[in-house]
Amino acid sequence: MSLQVGQEVEVTVGEPAHGGWCVARPDDAPVIFVRHALPGEVVRVVVTEVTSRLARADTIDVLKASPDRVTPPCRYAVPGGCGGCDWQHATLPAQRALKAAVVAQQLRRLAGIDREVTVEELAGAPDGLGWRSRMRFAVTKDGTAGLRAHRSHEVVAVDDCLIASPAIRELDIPAHDWTGLSAVEAEAGADAAQTAVILDGKLRHEVGGPAARRSVLKRKGRTVTPVRGRPYLTQRAAGREWRVSAGAFWQVHPGAADALCAAVTAILAPEPGDTVTDLYCGAGLFAGVLAPLTGPDGAVTGVESDPAAVADARRNLRSYDWARVRRGDVAALLREQRVRPSRLVVADPPRTGLAREVIDYLDTGAERFAYVSCDPATLARDIRLLVDRGWSLAGLRAFDAFPMTHHVECVAALTR
Repeated sequence: MSLQVGQEVEVTVGEPAHGGWCVARPDDAPVIFVRHALPGEVVRVVVTEVTSRLARADTIDVLKASPDRVTPPCRYAVPGGCGGCDWQHATLPAQRALKAAVVAQQLRRLAGIDREVTVEELAGAPDGLGWRSRMRFAVTKDGTAGLRAHRSHEVVAVDDCLIASPAIRELDIPAHDWTGLSAVEAEAGADAAQTAVILDGKLRHEVGGPAARRSVLKRKGRTVTPVRGRPYLTQRAAGREWRVSAGAFWQVHPGAADALCAAVTAILAPEPGDTVTDLYCGAGLFAGVLAPLTGPDGAVTGVESDPAAVADARRNLRSYDWARVRRGDVAALLREQRVRPSRLVVADPPRTGLAREVIDYLDTGAERFAYVSCDPATLARDIRLLVDRGWSLAGLRAFDAFPMTHHVECVAALTR
């Protein structure tokens, strides 16, 4: 049976797939990737996309529900609604089991490794809501700020986002008229009264929220300049404060930075005098945690391309004379051999995964490698490449750093 967009079909749902889908395999039709369903359910779906190999569909009626199904807490987490949350219709334990199954699936399929995976809960969001400390709202031509529909440029008007942190919700971005802008970003620091709003365009609006500690900034290209207030936020992790420029990378879940620092430190186990390289170091989180452990007889090098993050990292590492930060593209600096070899290496790359130059760099003397990844597919792909170079996957931890969504944060331990 061929499928057409708009067609309704009854299917039995199978295993989860990367990206927030579950897979249905009808006998007489192509494989269908279904949203808003759970494994084992019988559902009626409407086809939203058809390719030569598969179809995509949204659930419109649940005929036989999974015991893990719940009513989504957000009224926008429905077919045709906001595309940000993939699993609000599942209990939190079920969400973590689904993510664990996907990580194991990607390791098996792309790396050829069979490994049982457990996704760990993080502290700070016991109900899976109110955790996201950074939000980007798209703006329509009429000035309405909203969130994107799934796999679409369509902007869904929302009056609230339940996974946003309380400080961001208090800003009430959707309630304002943003005519003339293309996007509005809102960020919150460790102090709930400390927020920043980044505008892609001219400032024409007064922004709500706690004015005393609020910053308003304008973005031009990759540069963020202050209109009012300071251009950075203060974050807390590993028992200390960190300066992080508005717009620069920082983990969005309140419990993520601490958990990742502990995991990376356990993998690398640095000793006094050790050499460490922190690739894609951002504001210097891992370098700043590892530097006190190597001590002044050691050497810690961070590498980062974002100028604002480099400035943050240098400030965050200023107490450690033996730690330095190189500014530049990671691949280019490694290709030009401008980063000295280290015994211990940590990398937290973007979703696209490791540059191939990183894998070559690890052959110059690294013994232990901590790989932090928010994408199970690129993580598994890179692990395969590393295994082919003589590395072994010694351990893997996964963290539910993005509840209600399909995203998951992993830390892989690789050794020679």
